[in-house]
Amino acid sequence: MTHDDPHNDPFLHEAGRIINSGQSRSLALTGNIHDLFLTSKEEGEDYVPLIDYLIHHWSLRGIIVVVYELNGPIRFCTEPGAEAMRDAWLRWRSGYDASELAIRQMTARGRQASDIAHIVGTYDDSLRKALNNPTLALELLRQMCFCSRSTTPQGQPLLEDRLIVIIESADLILPEAPITSQNDNDRQRIGVCHDWFSDPGFVNGEDTVVLIAESRSQIHHRVATLPHLLEIEVPSPSAETRHHFISWFCRSLPGDREMRLWGTREDLSLFTAGLSLHALMQLLKGASHDRRPLSQQTVIAKVESYIQSQLGEDVVEFKKPQHSLDDVVGFSRLKAFIRRDLVPRFTSTGGDALAGAAVAGPIGSGKTYIFEALATELNMVVLVIKNIRSQWFGQTDVIFERLRRVLYALSKVLIFMDEADTQLGGVGADAHPTERRLTGRIQSMMSDPGLRGRVAWLLITARIHLLSPDLRRPGRAGDLIIPVLDPEGEDREEFIRWVVSPVLGEDPEPSSIQSLLDATRSYSAAAFASLRSELKARGKSLSFEEVLDIIRDHIPPAIAKTRRYQTLQALVNCTRRSLLPPEGARENARERWEEEMLALEAKGIR
Repeated sequence: MTHDDPHNDPFLHEAGRIINSGQSRSLALTGNIHDLFLTSKEEGEDYVPLIDYLIHHWSLRGIIVVVYELNGPIRFCTEPGAEAMRDAWLRWRSGYDASELAIRQMTARGRQASDIAHIVGTYDDSLRKALNNPTLALELLRQMCFCSRSTTPQGQPLLEDRLIVIIESADLILPEAPITSQNDNDRQRIGVCHDWFSDPGFVNGEDTVVLIAESRSQIHHRVATLPHLLEIEVPSPSAETRHHFISWFCRSLPGDREMRLWGTREDLSLFTAGLSLHALMQLLKGASHDRRPLSQQTVIAKVESYIQSQLGEDVVEFKKPQHSLDDVVGFSRLKAFIRRDLVPRFTSTGGDALAGAAVAGPIGSGKTYIFEALATELNMVVLVIKNIRSQWFGQTDVIFERLRRVLYALSKVLIFMDEADTQLGGVGADAHPTERRLTGRIQSMMSDPGLRGRVAWLLITARIHLLSPDLRRPGRAGDLIIPVLDPEGEDREEFIRWVVSPVLGEDPEPSSIQSLLDATRSYSAAAFASLRSELKARGKSLSFEEVLDIIRDHIPPAIAKTRRYQTLQALVNCTRRSLLPPEGARENARERWEEEMLALEAKGIR
């Protein structure tokens, strides 16, 4: 089915296996369909678009490749193939091939001559009318498949060769949308393909239809969900593929130009993880034209901008915090745990790598700030999921599939998801189908052995109980659920000193510290930060009494019960005894926390 080429992609071999075995006669190629692919020619290697790549490998003896591109003609990839299809069509309609019809047309008179001229003209006229008419084009292609499996009265096939019909932009020809919002032509095309791919004669025949779309979910569900339609994903380029492309590009440069890199070509192929070959070519062409060395920073910036352009700036961003754990006030036990246990497991690529972790704690406890500092410590790609949902019908599935391809292409990445409870819904019967699919797919990726050691998930939420229990199980975020609680003991004293340091000229006396501790008894990390900001706004130098008056003037917002409920949830869901406060070591501590939660829930606190 394919040329014996060591550079053939696995997806091409998989498609050939399915076609040759007759396992399916309708395929959907999805994924990285807009990229370049390596094909070997007599004059050397070249990188070509997917359609040309398929034509190159499938234009074999006994196979006629037919391509239909939106707003383009139906085209046969070889002239003999076009002639064979035309002869078969004419025999199918009239019982005579093109040569016999030409003779009869010359000798016929009257109505018979008119009928023959109509038969001869119908095929060519249909091909012309199919231009810019996708509905007619699909019906004509279906008729070609019907013709190719028809036989003469003697039982001989009208067409000796097999057809492979490649339909590009299937998502635009058969768009996924509510049937009530589609026009008559849309519905007709869906009906044509549904009947075509379900026809027993086609299913058991020798011809094949290949739909090309970025995502199966973009194709209308009446076609996409057909059991006959098998999907084959075209993956993003691997490090080996990128390295070969870089070498090929460097060989193709004119003699007076040279690609200068900050490191080796192997380094470049590793740092360009996530780029398509198209994007990689843009990077290399720009550096070659400017005759400047290609720096590591330029490559990283290109990868980030490309991934954001693919997923959307409102979907992801790259986390680049300006603070580290050294800048975090208090939380001494938590910082020690992060440095000792969490950083090594997030950066590991072996069996000890962490699949995911969740961070829980009440609003204002400093969760986001602390774990943004962790991102600085990791020295790896940190991708922030901002909003994976889309307002457009079916687009959420497409965004997720793009994200999945990006994650499989990157060699090491931490997924940072703040307010995770609002981004990830449940999987129960009361959840929206899109929510169930999204959460289910993320759960599947978290526990995917192929991503272990390459992708780690960090979910941050004040409402850990709203995350699906499937997300909180071991092997996913439940491997490690970390509580971030309000500062106590020496940590609170450190916060007090940090708050008053900009306005008091010297370190407060122990008695003054105690007075400040009493005045800020219910303060969270966010409340301490707000107080520090206000003190700085009052002036560069304040007396202790003035500071105390300002603190006493503050009235905490009426969210104490809600914060207590969220604190209890963080304590109950914590998976490390060493991260619990001292009261967690007491007998039946979890049972007492759960009883307190039930009491708060009875008052309507959630």
